[in-house]
Amino acid sequence: MIELEGITKSFRMGEHEMTILHGIDLNIAAGEMVAIMGPSGSGKSTLMNILGCLDLPNGGHYRLDSTDVTKLSKKQLAKIRGQRIGFVFQSFNLIARTSAMQNVELPLVYNGVRRRRAKAKAALERVGLGSRLGHVPSELSGGQKQRVAIARALINDPSIILADEPTGALDSTSTTEIMELFTELNQQGCTIVVITHEDEVAEYCTRRIWLRDGNIASDDVVDKRRHGRLSAVNA
Repeated sequence: MIELEGITKSFRMGEHEMTILHGIDLNIAAGEMVAIMGPSGSGKSTLMNILGCLDLPNGGHYRLDSTDVTKLSKKQLAKIRGQRIGFVFQSFNLIARTSAMQNVELPLVYNGVRRRRAKAKAALERVGLGSRLGHVPSELSGGQKQRVAIARALINDPSIILADEPTGALDSTSTTEIMELFTELNQQGCTIVVITHEDEVAEYCTRRIWLRDGNIASDDVVDKRRHGRLSAVNA
């Protein structure tokens, strides 16, 4: 599903050019749940922006579902973001005075989809918020807000969900709930990539990629049995 070949990314800082990614080669298959980790400045956010078609690399090729997105126009990239990629962020990015239902409907509004309410309701029910359709964000817990954000990410049936520190603003109980939800969605066929600095979050994934200084330092399969997750995931 995702193929990165020789991806580089640099930014100009005054008279100097700073290289953030140094020739990243990475393949992620459909149905995987991958954690991308690394210290501050390792290139995690830059890589996430490229994966999400929010930014383009300076060099290399990025193929998403066999489409080389490095050759696409801004309009074409926007179409891919709207149709193939669902985003989940640490800060939820919900509109404060708008209900959960209306927040989830927003991507459909942007894409000119009619009969939105039934689809938004189904998405919220899918993440366990069928009884909170009319609640505004201030009436929801942190975990519930993130569930609304996940429902919004799912609304256009994307082929991949990109989650940038999705549990960074949550307590441990809500973190567990959200990662169990991601695991359930992954078992239903969603491909999920999580940017995180938390080992306990990465343990829910099937694969862990570690970045350091703009390079992939390691790429390992996560042994869920070692962390006691296998029985819980398959229960």
